[in-house]
Amino acid sequence: MKSTARGSSATTTAPVLLRHAPGRGTLGGVGLVLAGTLSVQFGSAFAALLFPRAGALGTVALRVTIAALLLLVITRPRLRGYARADWAVVCGFGLALGGMNLLFYQAIARIPLGAAVTLEVLGPLLLSVVASRRAASLLWAGLALAGVYLLGYGGFDQLGASGVAFALSAGVMWAAYIVLNARAGARFPRLDGLTIAMSVAALLSLPLGVGASGGALLEPAALGLGLAIAVMSSGVPYTLELLALRRLPAATFAVLTSLAPAVAALAGYLVLDQGLTLPQCAAIAMVVAASAGAVRTGTRRTGTRRTGTRRTGEARGVASS
Repeated sequence: MKSTARGSSATTTAPVLLRHAPGRGTLGGVGLVLAGTLSVQFGSAFAALLFPRAGALGTVALRVTIAALLLLVITRPRLRGYARADWAVVCGFGLALGGMNLLFYQAIARIPLGAAVTLEVLGPLLLSVVASRRAASLLWAGLALAGVYLLGYGGFDQLGASGVAFALSAGVMWAAYIVLNARAGARFPRLDGLTIAMSVAALLSLPLGVGASGGALLEPAALGLGLAIAVMSSGVPYTLELLALRRLPAATFAVLTSLAPAVAALAGYLVLDQGLTLPQCAAIAMVVAASAGAVRTGTRRTGTRRTGTRRTGEARGVASS
């Protein structure tokens, strides 16, 4: 596997990662993830305001296409000099990115934002449990599942069965996005991998959006709000996440993003006036607590692996398994 510097071997990535002063790179990575989470969740809340005008599919098409165009202009990625395996990874990254957005927007069109993100985040949480391979991780997974049960207390039909299904499916795509994001970051320099993947996602979502919404996508109000959503929900957070994955193991990154349910609930309340019941608030708190516990478990394992004699460029957590 190529590292971010072309031609260097994968095993050279480990010394590069360990050159950061202890704690400094990790804290910087945590800050990048949290900033990205705030941006994407409030961007999702504003995106819901566009649904009446452009629909869920049209909103995704605007968001991803505009974000892809902005990244293409800013980064001007190089398209030559890559192996077939590199293109397979980045195209898979793009499909995961596009699928995650399409499924998630279908979810928040049907159920409250906080509940949708709480269900979606089970994907990254499961990813961290599998990656850590520690018995303690199963306890945190159990706590998260208890939170999900409490979230659906009284029946998931009250949330909307289709919305729940879309949110859980988006969680699967989110887990795939994390793994492929880390691998693309190791194969493509700068933000080239992200830009190419966003373009693939645009090619996936644009025909669906045009078919569903037609000329409504070209209305000035829709384009303006689409631009704001693209910056908040795609350009800023995905760039911050890609940079964070170069400082953090993918497993740690995955569970840090599990703080998203609390941020999403806040965004839904402030922007969309979506209130939650006390049991639902408790459910979100349980999922966040499970995420925090899994962070500690995953961090201890990562620390152990970094002191070993073997460490490849793929070992940003899940990507090494």
